[in-house]
Amino acid sequence: MSKYNFDEIVDRRGTHAIKVDALGERFGNPDLISLWVADMDFKSPPAVANTIIERCRHGIFGYTSTSDEYYNSIINWVNRHHDWKIDREWISFVPGIVKGIAFAVDCFTCPDHEVIIQPPVYHPFRIIPTLHHRTVVDNPLILEAGHYKMDVEGLKKLINPASKLLILCNPHNPGGRVWTREELIAIADICFEHKILVISDEIHSDLAFVPHKHIPFASVSEKAAQNSITFMAPSKTFNIAGIVSSYSVIPNKKLRELFHTFLSNSELEAGHIFAYLAAQAAYDNGDEWLVEAKDYIWKNICYVDEYLKSNIPQIKAMLPEASFLVWLDCRELNLLQSDLVSLFVDDAKLALNDGIMFGTGGEGFMRLNVGTPLANIRQAMDNLKKAVETKQTSI
Repeated sequence: MSKYNFDEIVDRRGTHAIKVDALGERFGNPDLISLWVADMDFKSPPAVANTIIERCRHGIFGYTSTSDEYYNSIINWVNRHHDWKIDREWISFVPGIVKGIAFAVDCFTCPDHEVIIQPPVYHPFRIIPTLHHRTVVDNPLILEAGHYKMDVEGLKKLINPASKLLILCNPHNPGGRVWTREELIAIADICFEHKILVISDEIHSDLAFVPHKHIPFASVSEKAAQNSITFMAPSKTFNIAGIVSSYSVIPNKKLRELFHTFLSNSELEAGHIFAYLAAQAAYDNGDEWLVEAKDYIWKNICYVDEYLKSNIPQIKAMLPEASFLVWLDCRELNLLQSDLVSLFVDDAKLALNDGIMFGTGGEGFMRLNVGTPLANIRQAMDNLKKAVETKQTSI
């Protein structure tokens, strides 16, 4: 019997939640079913809320330092869930993983350097380096039999003396791949040989589905450990993105000192009281909640897959190996991307992420967030079915 009620509909309107309160601004309609930005519609583990409430009762919120308990919660979680033993000095708070990537770009590259990404991929990987006047080079993933794989040979061919950084999405967003040890070792070997620093965004790492198991990039070899910066967070795992509780893990002492100095020079390495408390509470007490959440999410994924196969076979769900995000292949609808977006937004009244935002390979796709009560998914699929049927009738 479930201990947590993931079917509960929680009204997020009026809480300044981007997912719902920005619908009018982003999509032109505030009344869409919101299945886009990557946070969930589930209440976070009770231990998180209870810890924050208890601390609020104290009534004084002065300057706050980290604690042994905070660091130990991270160390124990990563070891327990990902078989990676990390040391306390490897860890530093960062005020968000996207910000951490921006700091790494600033710290380790210059404007004449190139940053390699593997699209279609989380769009800040392209946006952040571009805004920092770095050249972004695509090494597109290969889509084969409904499954992404890395183009290792393509990576070797595009590397040149200006190549200084590779941003890895591990697990992958939006495709949901949990990269294998062999794939990660291949990237580690190539990047080590060519002195290309790997930035591994592992924010979805805790959400891998059995039989898949997340493998931290830095854990696959000494080359990977000595040539990488890993970013992790409890934010996607426990639905606490608004609290901002990310951290970096850097085994290499020289890289660590450079990055930590970069952070401390602008006082960016210090978190706030609730970031520390929420992360510790989630990691120390969130295992049971996470098991149930992942089970619920997987059932939602299966519902979408089965519904599409039975009712809208022109749209195919790429079953994620991790995360609550589902990459929808809509190419068989034979629509221009603008018309595809209009089908979802204007006809089906659904807010999803436009595949184009993820770069090369995103055309013809949409990203669906299933981290929401099943009732919302059911309504969304029914809306989409009616919209597609109407569109086909009018053609």
